[in-house]
Amino acid sequence: MSRLAGKVAVVTGASPNIGGTLAAGLAAEGARVLCTDLVPDVAEAAASGIRAAGGTADWIAGNVTDDQHAREIMAKAHDLWGGIDVLVNNAVFFQQQGVLDMPYADYMRQLEVILGGAFLLTREAARSMIAAGHGGSIVNVLSTAAWQGQPGNVGYSTGKSGMINFTRSVAMELAEHGIRVNGFTPTATAPTDPAALASMQALLSKPSHYANDFRAQLPLGRLPTPQDYVGAVVYLASDESAMVTGTNITVDAGATAKYWPWTPHPESS
Repeated sequence: MSRLAGKVAVVTGASPNIGGTLAAGLAAEGARVLCTDLVPDVAEAAASGIRAAGGTADWIAGNVTDDQHAREIMAKAHDLWGGIDVLVNNAVFFQQQGVLDMPYADYMRQLEVILGGAFLLTREAARSMIAAGHGGSIVNVLSTAAWQGQPGNVGYSTGKSGMINFTRSVAMELAEHGIRVNGFTPTATAPTDPAALASMQALLSKPSHYANDFRAQLPLGRLPTPQDYVGAVVYLASDESAMVTGTNITVDAGATAKYWPWTPHPESS
């Protein structure tokens, strides 16, 4: 496939779950992908997996809240392949706590990664695209928690909801430069990577005052896998979405469209 042939993409937070799968999906459509993560081994593994599958990729590690790192990412993409056409802002960290028990410093740190990281990477990517004299596509990974009130997860929910209007505002600002900015909303995800699956199971096994029954609530009957997200992000990255900006594509098995008291699959409970 070659829907992204000739394009250069940067994916932040390229873990084996959503970020790494999106990076591999972009590469499978012909993009040259720079994989980034806070953990060097994670970024390197994502790039190695792409190359093993016949794609083109490299990696760089660092903290998305560091403006120098953001500049280094763009410089490496330019040195390797001449610039950047696509940015996927996926970097995040999870710290599920509510307003009554979450330390303020941790709350602000979570916002710094989600919103601050997206700001810095978007700014540098846009500067690079404008200097090159061409447009581009920026995709901000949101969450169903951005659109709904999730108890006990205040930092994540606040950060992701802030990304909704960050997306709209930046889309309007960058439209004159031909740079499109859109959101992509996944939901609770069934990892296919063993390490990511173990991490999710550990998170769900923690005692919580707020019970969540994901599978029973999804109209389509199952949690999406990371691979279910690739098509939407490839579309937003490609020229097929040339007239799409400031909006959002949701891949959540119908979760946010569902009438709230209806439980489609009570037998899953």
